[in-house]
Amino acid sequence: MPGSRLSYEERRHVAAGLAEGLSYAEIARRLGRPRSTVIREVARNGGAHAYCAGRAQQATQWRARRRVTVSPPAGPAPAADPADPRARREFEALFARMATRTGVPAMMARVLVCLFTTESGSLTAAELATRLQVSPASVSKAVAWLEQRGLLRRERDGRRERYLVDDHVWHQAWLASMEGMALWADVTRQGAELFGGNTSAGARLHATSEWLEHVRRDMVQAAEHWRKPLPAKP
Repeated sequence: MPGSRLSYEERRHVAAGLAEGLSYAEIARRLGRPRSTVIREVARNGGAHAYCAGRAQQATQWRARRRVTVSPPAGPAPAADPADPRARREFEALFARMATRTGVPAMMARVLVCLFTTESGSLTAAELATRLQVSPASVSKAVAWLEQRGLLRRERDGRRERYLVDDHVWHQAWLASMEGMALWADVTRQGAELFGGNTSAGARLHATSEWLEHVRRDMVQAAEHWRKPLPAKP
């Protein structure tokens, strides 16, 4: 039993336990399973906040089908295809759901995922519209939103314009978010000066401004520190 695969009913108990806020240890105790089994089950199926018993059951059945072996053809075995269409679609859906849960609008998430998972890392507006089966206007709006936040950049390709993500995309996005934090720090500092330090409102605004500025400075330094070791693209 401990080493066997979880049943659908057990997966439903896992999902219910997560919804109740139970620990992995408590869920495992109720199932009579090792804690490590529950941790692996949840981790491979979207994490604690996205775990769904039905999807987990389907994913397990699909992985089992992929493990079925067939007699290899004569001659050298072909290399495994890293871009299995079904696996790719499932990953892209997971990626997009994660992005939307962290505040990226759905259309913008789809464009970002499309750029991340294409081999070149860049696509034109027409290519994005075709792949996503949406209007050019939807692509244009999504691109503008992503570019404003440093999550992609534009590049001329003859008469066309390409949108791409590169090795430093997260550094660019991080700095863009720090600009927003700097605005918060500046405005709350102005408020603190206006209300005065002898008022509760002024003290609250001053503490907020100081905290934001210190954190922003530290985060910018950290981003610069980790950007330098990144290898240059060949």
